[in-house]
Amino acid sequence: MTNLSELTFDAYQTEGFFDEMFDDQGQVRPQAKLLIDLIDSLPTGELESRKSAIERAMYRLGVTFTVYGNDAGTEKIFPFDVIPRMIHAQEWVTIERGLRQRICALNMLVDDIYHDQNIINDGIIPRSVLEMADSYRPQCHGLNPPHGIWCHIVGTDLIRGKDGKVYVLEDNLRCPSGVSYVLQNRMLMKRSFPQVFSGSGVQPVVDYAGRLYDTLAHLAPDGVAEPTVVVLTPGVFNSAYYEHSFLAQQMGVQLVEGRDLIVQDGFVYMRTTNGLQKVDVIYRRIDDDFLDPKAFREDSILGVPGIMQAYRDGNVALANAPGGGVADDKVMYAFVPEVIKYYLNEEPILPNVPTYLCIKEDDMKYVLDNLDKLVVKAANESGGYGMLMGPSSTKEEREKFAKLIVEKPRNYIAQPVVSLSRVPTMIEEEGKPPKFEGRHVDLRPYILYGKDIWVMPGGLTRVALKRGSLVVNSSQGGGSKDTWVVKPNGQGGE
Repeated sequence: MTNLSELTFDAYQTEGFFDEMFDDQGQVRPQAKLLIDLIDSLPTGELESRKSAIERAMYRLGVTFTVYGNDAGTEKIFPFDVIPRMIHAQEWVTIERGLRQRICALNMLVDDIYHDQNIINDGIIPRSVLEMADSYRPQCHGLNPPHGIWCHIVGTDLIRGKDGKVYVLEDNLRCPSGVSYVLQNRMLMKRSFPQVFSGSGVQPVVDYAGRLYDTLAHLAPDGVAEPTVVVLTPGVFNSAYYEHSFLAQQMGVQLVEGRDLIVQDGFVYMRTTNGLQKVDVIYRRIDDDFLDPKAFREDSILGVPGIMQAYRDGNVALANAPGGGVADDKVMYAFVPEVIKYYLNEEPILPNVPTYLCIKEDDMKYVLDNLDKLVVKAANESGGYGMLMGPSSTKEEREKFAKLIVEKPRNYIAQPVVSLSRVPTMIEEEGKPPKFEGRHVDLRPYILYGKDIWVMPGGLTRVALKRGSLVVNSSQGGGSKDTWVVKPNGQGGE
């Protein structure tokens, strides 16, 4: 049984890191003052009680993810911390502008890659970088998605460094997950801290499902006034199945698997108890490889044979468009600042993290000489896998990665270790009273590209729950926090 004690921030230390709620002098940042005052005023055990109530609600709601690896198939609740991450609305304006700029440029990049390839021909991106990308799909050449939009739903990972600046860490243009946790976290936090929401002007996220539906409906083939929209899932064994079913329910549309769909006479139909029903728009949560065995992997049993031809003919819309993942390849990421300048003739608003490309001889030499100081990432891995955290690595691990880099330099990039910003987090250890300690975080805002580009105010803050860890992925022991974009004067709140 955990001993209870009065939880306050009196002993909280920023320890030299950029803290999202306290400045270098330990003073509360303006956007966090109301919340800090409330927590300091709570009676002993009250905050722990509210956290426990939220966790019980998550169990009842089934807010889980599937664990792979040694515990394959295990369903776990997504760890949640009750202290939110807070961002001033004035700063968010710049972040939003930067994300809009980035998504616009990336969409132009994908369209160019599958048409004229001007950016390749002009030497901005080496042809080898494109052709060696695992996510490059030659089958998508000549595709013309509705309204020229390839990346309809995007999750862009942001971090804040020790210098206080926000950097883009990664782009996710295929099937970005996690937004269901944002929506459920917000619902539960509003129940637990209603007075803070009303006083802090927390910008709303609850309209995401409606905006997502409008984004999808915007893609419907010409002449379809009331489109039939479905969410295509790989099935119950997928790690994000909870999210697939949640979003379908929130939008009021059908959740389907590949076996529920059939292509006839060039159109896509859904099998129902009343016979076949034509489908106009598919929000697909299946990777390109498994989407259509006639176009991609012949052995796929998850997709729909012939769906790519129906898409090419304009008889059904797919979101996100097949082939878009070429723009979130980790090597391609390093060229995004040049991509923005090339297509938009603008300087990037949000900078990249400095990146070394092992396909460049000088960069590879530097990386091999400094493996103990860098973070090395495999270009085609995600979820914290295929990564070397140099400062905490063993000699054997560094030797293994050095060999991998030399064998396949195109598959590896390296970056300096960024001291991620931190947020106070409630730490509960068996037999000890709970306390507040700083834990490192990143942020994944969600962007919808339909009639215009809309950026969710906030997003999924992922937190590394292990002390000192910089790895925030749920598969690696991370959790989540609610993210509040706030106006300290309380105007325009949820």
